Amino acid sequence: MSQILAEETYLPEDRSQLAAVHDFLAAHGQKHGSVPVARYLLVGADQGDQVELPEELHRVLVQVVESLQAGLAVTVAPQTMRLTTQQAADLLGISRPTLVSLVESGAIPFERQSSHRKLLLSDVLQYREKRKAAQYEALGAIYDDEDESPEEKLHRLSEARRVVAARRAK
Repeated sequence: MSQILAEETYLPEDRSQLAAVHDFLAAHGQKHGSVPVARYLLVGADQGDQVELPEELHRVLVQVVESLQAGLAVTVAPQTMRLTTQQAADLLGISRPTLVSLVESGAIPFERQSSHRKLLLSDVLQYREKRKAAQYEALGAIYDDEDESPEEKLHRLSEARRVVAARRAK
């Protein structure tokens, strides 16, 4: 089995085949709640031909199936663990000069290799999560419905953020 390292985009060509997987995932989520017992198997053609999938890989597959089922294309783009400033800027959806300002201000740690800055992927992802949390907090401060539970508010804000991201991607 060869290792695939190239970026690949998958289009939702035959969504009817995804319906069974999507329905299974939805039913499983309803039956077991949002945190089911983590045991996911990839099954081959022969009896006993199976391997257990880590929960992280299962989450990836769920996201891919839901996106394809919704008629969206999915791109899998392998990343190195050390990023250039341009790669990090692209990942965050900001300009390279803006990223350099963030790095120089200490918002994102970096290492210097000769005259180049290198950022750890984990640090860039951690910054992205902090930025997203700050955005949710700001949105929550603008619209505060006391009748709405924190879970409902988070879901609504999450949906609003997803809609804005989809508009930005077009």
